[in-house]
Amino acid sequence: MKITKIFTFDSAHRLPWHKGKCFTLHGHTYKLEVTVEGPLNKDGIVVDFGDLKKVVKKEILDKYDHKYLNKFFDNPTAELVVKEFHKILRKDFNIVRLRLWETPTSYAEI
Repeated sequence: MKITKIFTFDSAHRLPWHKGKCFTLHGHTYKLEVTVEGPLNKDGIVVDFGDLKKVVKKEILDKYDHKYLNKFFDNPTAELVVKEFHKILRKDFNIVRLRLWETPTSYAEI
């Protein structure tokens, strides 16, 4: 069984190597989709949505929301950011898909 919870946060970044618009400082409203898989427990759930929210808030939202991502990443591409988020969250959950939307039409997924 799989469950998904969606989160949003706002951050700024720039890509120093980029030859286009992304070279300059700009921001995004990111959407993070966290999908967890596992068997149903005795209560009929995979993971309590509240427990998932608590961990994502502590480990990701509190750290990266309304922050400059270049302070945390040398190269804050959506691909590298979602890779780091996966490394963080897989400690607590069986993450089967992590999707980071940078714009309404563009995402990176692991």
